[in-house]
Amino acid sequence: MSDEATRQNAAKTEERQSKNERFVYQDDDVMEKPFDWGQFYRLAVYIKPYARQLLPVVIIMMVLGTITKLLVPLLIGNAIDAVEKGKSLGLLWTFCSAIAALFIVQWAAGLYRIRFTNIIGQRVIYDLRQHLFQHIQRLSFRFFDKRPAGSVLVRITNDVNSLQDLFTNGVINILIDCVQLVGIIIILLSLNIKLGLAIMITVPIMFLVSTKLRRRIRRAWQDVRMKQSRINSHLNESIQGIRVTQAFTQEKENMAYFDGMNTSNKKAWDIGSGLNQTFNPLIEVTGGLGTFILFFYGAFLIESKEMTIGLLISFVMYVGNFWEPINRLGMMYSQLLIAMASSERIFEFIDEQPTVAEKREAEPLPTIRGDVRFNNVVFEYEKGRPALRGVSLDVKAGQSVALVGHTGSGKSTFINLLCRFYDVTEGSVLIDGTDIRDVKIQSLRSQVGIVLQDTFIFSGTIRDNIRFGRLDATDAEVEEAAKAVGAHDFIAALPSGYDTEVEERGNVLSMGQRQLISFARALLADPRVLILDEATASIDTETEAKIQQALKKLLAGRTSFIIAHRLSTIRGADQIVVLDHGQIIEQGDHDELMRLQGEYYGLIQAQYRFLEEAV
Repeated sequence: MSDEATRQNAAKTEERQSKNERFVYQDDDVMEKPFDWGQFYRLAVYIKPYARQLLPVVIIMMVLGTITKLLVPLLIGNAIDAVEKGKSLGLLWTFCSAIAALFIVQWAAGLYRIRFTNIIGQRVIYDLRQHLFQHIQRLSFRFFDKRPAGSVLVRITNDVNSLQDLFTNGVINILIDCVQLVGIIIILLSLNIKLGLAIMITVPIMFLVSTKLRRRIRRAWQDVRMKQSRINSHLNESIQGIRVTQAFTQEKENMAYFDGMNTSNKKAWDIGSGLNQTFNPLIEVTGGLGTFILFFYGAFLIESKEMTIGLLISFVMYVGNFWEPINRLGMMYSQLLIAMASSERIFEFIDEQPTVAEKREAEPLPTIRGDVRFNNVVFEYEKGRPALRGVSLDVKAGQSVALVGHTGSGKSTFINLLCRFYDVTEGSVLIDGTDIRDVKIQSLRSQVGIVLQDTFIFSGTIRDNIRFGRLDATDAEVEEAAKAVGAHDFIAALPSGYDTEVEERGNVLSMGQRQLISFARALLADPRVLILDEATASIDTETEAKIQQALKKLLAGRTSFIIAHRLSTIRGADQIVVLDHGQIIEQGDHDELMRLQGEYYGLIQAQYRFLEEAV
């Protein structure tokens, strides 16, 4: 490859990265909100169900472990002073036995505390992830239209996982360290107020310096999460589109693009972890200053008979225990910032409300006949860009309606509104005279079946994929649905028949086979309204001929909407509706529209010419 071609490819890659970065920043903006402790009140809601059962045990173990830890240095100091004063060896053994007993109690309390906090933490993470997933399932199509799948995936996996340490160890460790610090400060001041106050001088210094890092660390970890979201989005896109990538030999360009994102993520992580690591040197320097004050001033107090050697040893141990929780709190603060960034992103999704929402007074839609009416419907995906412009259409129960038009004419928008995947901007959609916005969404969609051109096959057996249309269907009903659409023969020929395992998206099946399974799935649901969105586009002519016979029986008594370009699929429809730029320009049956010699006539003639040229 020439240098000029290399430079052009590099420029294209940079431009693509820049575009993608602008898109993802729009989706995952770095939040400039202040450190919000209200987030933890929201997280505490997930702990509440387990508060009565497990928290009392955790708190008791925490208090018991902290008290025993605080008593040990005091007993050691008294034991040293007892030896120095020449008291009996029996008293020394008493002190040693008491210290050993305290260590055993401390070990046992820590063991049970960790066990119970892990139980609470895992249950809280389970509930949070479950709640987030269930909430996302209820969100409207508009939510997914503006977010790549990887961005949604990273919230449910990485962001929830980042809260795991906070719930299993973080919160309780923060409480333990805070209680321990307060206890040590009280003991130090009670043992010798002069030396205690001298050591405390270093605490404000450490606090002021570390506070300066707060915003930088928080923003750094938000940036890391955002870049990880970008990587997940690109990975999902690359795996889904690997055939296109290899077909157009764009592997090098794709790898270069991923390398750019991966490098950006590494740099962001280096910045975040580097800021985290500034805490340890800060604590060590501050601790060193405190230790210098302790020995220098402590030696002076011993010389002036204001302190014993045993008391100084107790001070040394307490100060060691004092810097230890401060060091942990510094590291926990960094973990807290990571968790805060993740919790903000999680609650951003949880706070997202469906744009298609049920009214409080919504009632279940009764079993419908299938009368459908579009009443002067206007719809905009984006404000100022209408996809449908004042569409009105009456369809009687049992009628079949074919929607015809060029790409972008509004055909798919039509059925999206009928299924209430989106709400109309103006006008109304009525079924049996009832506005679909006034009924429960599930009761509507359970009576509307849809087969899409881009069908989706889930991992599992073919039987399970068909049964997805109605989970309580028997095996016999599953097979009857497959026979009705002409799928039974090819399924029966598979090694395990209906129990054949298919991978994600059904890659072991042909496109036509996947569509037939999707068709059987929709028919098994026994909908009153059936929508076929280019459902026969990838089925060969022979297979289509088979299902045309089945459709005559299956569509009898059902209202159906058919989006198709094949004449054989649409010419038998009771109504043919021709759409152009979101408006109905022609309407009638096949013969009427052919006599009109308008847009529909032109589309059919173009199809004939295409078939003649293909032959």
